Amino acid sequence: MTGTWQVQEAKSRFSEFLQRSLSDGPQTVTLRGVPTAVLVPIEEWERLQRSARPDLKDWLLAPHARTDNLTPPRRDYQRRHPPDLG
Repeated sequence: MTGTWQVQEAKSRFSEFLQRSLSDGPQTVTLRGVPTAVLVPIEEWERLQRSARPDLKDWLLAPHARTDNLTPPRRDYQRRHPPDLG
């Protein structure tokens, strides 16, 4: 369950804001009514970081091709015509 806090409220009651993120889960901060940021416990943040970046084993065992970004795209070169010697 996430709570929603206005910026001024989050600033003035930061200790409560922090405790709520630890006990109730992510807390959303709004700026002029628009969701702008989220405060999450460090364990959840680290888990999200790990899941967003696959490790080497996952990358090597992935079913899709891994060479797409290793070879640069071919360029179209304009060929010069040989000089006419005759």
